[in-house]
Amino acid sequence: MRRLLAQRPIRLEHEQARALIASIDAGGIPLYPAKVNQIARELGLEVSRDAPVEATVARLRKLLQG
Repeated sequence: MRRLLAQRPIRLEHEQARALIASIDAGGIPLYPAKVNQIARELGLEVSRDAPVEATVARLRKLLQG
């Protein structure tokens, strides 16, 4: 089972989310909240246009950890 999971292709959306989180952790600030929301939506999260970016980033972190 682990071998099968390890062989799964990594989706582009996951790569984008990981890159976003890595840049934030390195001290960056997301300049385009719409891009953060787009990445979250592509991963299946429902995101309000009025949602704070920090809340969306927290949800992305949780999704990537789980």
